[in-house]
Amino acid sequence: MTMAPGTAATGRALTTAAVLTSTYQRLTACCEALDARVAAPGPAARGQLDGAELAESPAALDAFVGAEAARIRAHHGRAPRGDVAASRALHGYLWTVSLLMSGAWYLERRVPRVHPREVRLDPSTGAFEVLPASGFACLPDDPAAGLPGTRVLGHEEALRAELRAAVADHVRPLLAAAGPYVRRGPRALWGMVTDDLVSGIWYLGRALGEEERAIAAATELLPAGLPPFPGGAAFRVLHGAEGRRYPTRTRLGCCLYYTLEPAQACLTCPRTCDAERVRRLDADG
Repeated sequence: MTMAPGTAATGRALTTAAVLTSTYQRLTACCEALDARVAAPGPAARGQLDGAELAESPAALDAFVGAEAARIRAHHGRAPRGDVAASRALHGYLWTVSLLMSGAWYLERRVPRVHPREVRLDPSTGAFEVLPASGFACLPDDPAAGLPGTRVLGHEEALRAELRAAVADHVRPLLAAAGPYVRRGPRALWGMVTDDLVSGIWYLGRALGEEERAIAAATELLPAGLPPFPGGAAFRVLHGAEGRRYPTRTRLGCCLYYTLEPAQACLTCPRTCDAERVRRLDADG
């Protein structure tokens, strides 16, 4: 019997939840920066919020942003502007949730439909939990394709379209709620989603030692702007000293990190010119 990747024969019926649990565990083992774990069935722990609460409850969103502001103040020694705290909190959520879906796609060609209620977070620590409850889409040759709860799609582009739709459907309510906090309009907000979706795949590829493959995958996923995503992956190569080549891209939106560390804007920030990127990359290399 051929088992789904990351699973073992135990004599018990395999479920989509078990398959996704294995996938998420593999993903988090690869990604040190992904502070997420698979949640146990049952109610959320005291103090946890879920993604739906953030979109539906101003009090929950206030707590989410307030906790981020406290972490920034503790780390950087000064209080951030309200829109900066909100932007950093939203960025963390978007990056994490996008990578939970895109990482499963990248590693095992499965696209989970993670509903907002299935994402829990602890505002005080920023740690996430995910409930593997809603099944996933996969290709016909996936060993798990016959399990109840799977949605079998015919080809790779259909799976990419499913990933774009899954991410967009998850984040849309939160973007509507968070807009006034971050003081950005819809295009800028969807630019943030684009950046975090692409950067998560890029990060995963680098963590696995296969950056070129990850860049190709992100480019196939977003070759250009595909609504509601306003732009594509848009990678390019910079040339450094001694023939070094550095893949890079420029974010569609700014994450506002420069307001916390003015001398160290992100390497993909629109404020960071190519010459500065090469200088810093050469120095690190």
